[in-house]
Amino acid sequence: MKNLLCSALALTLWVLPATGQPAQLDELIAEVRSRYAPDKRTAVFDIKAGKDSLSNWYLTGETNQPKALDELLAKSRQKGLAPESRVVLLPAASLEGHHWGVVSLSACNIRSQPRHAAELATQSTLGTALRVLKREGGWYLVQTPDDYLGWLDDGGFALLDSAGYERWQAAPKVVYLPDMGFARQSPSADAPFVSDLLAGNILLDLGREGAFAKIGFPDGRQAYVPAADVVLYPQWLYTRQPTVENILATAHRFMGRPYLWGGTSGKGVDCSGFTKTVFYLNGLLLPRDASQQVHTGIDIPADTTLANLQPGDLLFYGRHATADTPEKVTHVAIYLGNGQIIHGSGAVKVESMRRGDPTFVEDRLGTYLRGRRVLEEPEKYGVRRVGE
Repeated sequence: MKNLLCSALALTLWVLPATGQPAQLDELIAEVRSRYAPDKRTAVFDIKAGKDSLSNWYLTGETNQPKALDELLAKSRQKGLAPESRVVLLPAASLEGHHWGVVSLSACNIRSQPRHAAELATQSTLGTALRVLKREGGWYLVQTPDDYLGWLDDGGFALLDSAGYERWQAAPKVVYLPDMGFARQSPSADAPFVSDLLAGNILLDLGREGAFAKIGFPDGRQAYVPAADVVLYPQWLYTRQPTVENILATAHRFMGRPYLWGGTSGKGVDCSGFTKTVFYLNGLLLPRDASQQVHTGIDIPADTTLANLQPGDLLFYGRHATADTPEKVTHVAIYLGNGQIIHGSGAVKVESMRRGDPTFVEDRLGTYLRGRRVLEEPEKYGVRRVGE
């Protein structure tokens, strides 16, 4: 009996550390994730603990945060845990060094999953450089300049290695200026189309032929547009002035554009895609979603008199915080002044938050959460310049 009890005790002591390890590892994983990858929209940190048939613990999954993985392993060792790392670091080795891409369509559709039927997560426009992380079939997990993650099919961009990417970056480029237009096969206004174009599209500068500019696409296509419709990329960057006047003028150019969930281009926008595109065309790179944009700029607490707001401020809407639920941002608009906003809702339109105005919408006033002043020292408050 005594031997049986001793054997049972020994078995218990052997099992407890093994069964305790998953909880400790899960806690460490959660701790490191909260520091390096709190937002899965902008960082990959899909790591789990597992145990093999010999009861050896290991970490599996993938991440594009190598420092986070190093810290996770170091902290595991400090706690007396020694899991084997089977984590795949992204970009994946299977890409064979092709870790870059450049968008080759006027606007490409980046989806939440690697299939055409998946939700549209965001868009990216012609000439935009992408970080490529891995491939599944004909789809690639890409990361946009604002760090947003999503899946793009191989027809939407040119896949490049480091040398190809550096050549693209160094090559002379132009920016297309009209809201919408077309590139043509030859320097003639009657020539067949090669592609549609949108304001802000970036193309290779291949010279001039009479009144036309010859342009190059990332995928090797060549075409022509009126020379007056493009400007050299460095000049475009230099002339971007994100003033209140310019922001509001650009916003009004989008009046009537259709609402498109995930849209961030002249072809269609959602609410944050609208603000993002307007600010991009004026040289500022906002985060993708409203719930991310709300963390930029200077905070302006909600005041239903709207007296503390200025034209050009971003206004955020959603669910107010209660004792049981946190605040939830679901919508964003640009403030025009005098109680009016311009935003993407059904289509880009102007509405009022001031009772008595013909375009007053009660729900806008009722769900108003706060404003953020982005145009005052933008870099100091989380907004990067385009091209930096």
